[in-house]
Amino acid sequence: MDKKLPFSSYLVIGVMLFALFFGAGNLIFPAELGQNAGSNVWLAILGFLLTGVGLPLLGILAMGYSGSRNLQELASRIHPVYAVIFTSLLYLTIGPFFAAPRTGAVAFDIAITPFIGESNVQIASLIFTFIFFGITLWLSLNPTKIVDRVGKILSPGIIILLLFLLAVVVLNPMSAIESPQAAYGTGAFLTGFTEGYNTMDALASLVFGIIVINAIRSMGVTSRKGILAATAKTGFVATFFLALIYVGIAYLGATSVGELGVLKTGGAVLSGASMHYFGTIGLVLLGTVIILACLTTAIGLMTACGEYFHTLMPKVSYKMFVTIFTTFCFVVANFGLANIISYSIPLLMFIYPLAIVLMLLTFTSSLFQHSRFVYVSATIVTFMISSVDGLKTFCELMEVEYYEWLAPIIKFYEQTLPFYSDGLGWLLPVLVTVITTGVIVRAKQMVTVHASS
Repeated sequence: MDKKLPFSSYLVIGVMLFALFFGAGNLIFPAELGQNAGSNVWLAILGFLLTGVGLPLLGILAMGYSGSRNLQELASRIHPVYAVIFTSLLYLTIGPFFAAPRTGAVAFDIAITPFIGESNVQIASLIFTFIFFGITLWLSLNPTKIVDRVGKILSPGIIILLLFLLAVVVLNPMSAIESPQAAYGTGAFLTGFTEGYNTMDALASLVFGIIVINAIRSMGVTSRKGILAATAKTGFVATFFLALIYVGIAYLGATSVGELGVLKTGGAVLSGASMHYFGTIGLVLLGTVIILACLTTAIGLMTACGEYFHTLMPKVSYKMFVTIFTTFCFVVANFGLANIISYSIPLLMFIYPLAIVLMLLTFTSSLFQHSRFVYVSATIVTFMISSVDGLKTFCELMEVEYYEWLAPIIKFYEQTLPFYSDGLGWLLPVLVTVITTGVIVRAKQMVTVHASS
């Protein structure tokens, strides 16, 4: 029988999960969204919350519901080879390719950039990220309780500090909310929806879900039903705090344009707001907390990536993987925050739909008898659309013409797929595929049962 956990246990694990999620992207993207959405901020943040909060919660619940030991085991319902490729790509995305380098870039953008001249930014970035990822490497190679303790103290501290800043913003806005910029003028909700991809939390939730489940098991909850219920409660705690901070930071961004102007990154918005309200002391305090928060996130990501790839390739040591990954992070971080964000978008447009579809299939699996045929069919349809989306976004980013073979496919998708221009062209075809193949599986099973009787 499961042990009944008090609310305090759910709160502790929920705050731990918040700490795992809360990294660089959670600060910068809502601020950027607020600035660009202007008077459409509430519609935009609603879309952002669906992907930035709803999907991470769905990912955690999917891991609890599936009963899988890890993401690779869950993805192997499609195919073992696909599972390795998909899981590896997901770890690289939330690790050395984008999310981990972004921690160093955001920490620099918020904590250091306001205190130096533009001419010194490049050399200062090199020095700061070298130290930042040097410490990340050292603590990833020598795991100590320091990281856990800092995380446990830091998470409530971040929540309190940010809520205090946001309360001041609500009581005394910097300026009036202005008109929306660019895409937020006509499609605020769907623009906010795809912007939520940038946090990468939905991808991370498929990794972090196992950490939460193991923590719950260690407290005496062992049944599948009990684990799912406890996972839901801790997930709600973490996502509640995330949602609260997202809404507040988006409002901060929306009310900052008149005072700060439209800035390149959300990091500059937060720095400007801290300076406006609390002066240099406020900026130093915010910068210190952000550096520590980003550092604990970077260590967590490097440790997770190192452990996964070591299990995949045991001949290469964990230490070697962590060293390679942190060195790579140092290099990528010096391309600058704006570039890291831009270059991550094509990959996110490709991998996010695959991750969302895996979550949806996990929850509906019993309806189609866990048939691999349904898993494979839905994944192939998703891949055909999301891979084209990724390439299309890459061509637009590099400002090059579409490849000859790609242009007619994009034209066909634009003409036939609902919501394609909003990055959701995969949604309806996948739903039709799951329903159709699910009906085929059930019908085939009924015929088999009838024949055998």
